[in-house]
Amino acid sequence: MKKSDFTITLLSKKTPTEIFHTILNVRAWWSGLYGEEFSGNSEKVDDVFTFKAGDGVHFSEQKLIELIPNRKIVWLVTESNLTFLENPQEWTGTKLMFEITPKEAHMEVKFTHQGLTTQSECYENCAPAWTQYMQTKLAPFISQ
Repeated sequence: MKKSDFTITLLSKKTPTEIFHTILNVRAWWSGLYGEEFSGNSEKVDDVFTFKAGDGVHFSEQKLIELIPNRKIVWLVTESNLTFLENPQEWTGTKLMFEITPKEAHMEVKFTHQGLTTQSECYENCAPAWTQYMQTKLAPFISQ
């Protein structure tokens, strides 16, 4: 059975530059749902930021490892502690990837959490949370 990574796609009428800079500002869109806290930076290669949510239920540290201006952003999860999982470090070594590509009259923004598959313990909780962040937090920023 093939393991598929969690992926969600959004469409935008904004320019690739506007979308790119919005995504790099993680504090703007990856917040407002579960008492999130951030430290560090998220905009240049080798920048590292931490994300905490749910009164300590979720902690992760991300390092920006790939940046193709106006096209692609990849963060590597270098550390994780998801206390609600049997394996709290399940996210460690996974990647958070955004790809921005033209699609007819729109820009397509594809988010993939590489390593978060249907076989992952976290999938049942993490996939709906990612969907919520993408649809209710990121989408309004990039669809206007």
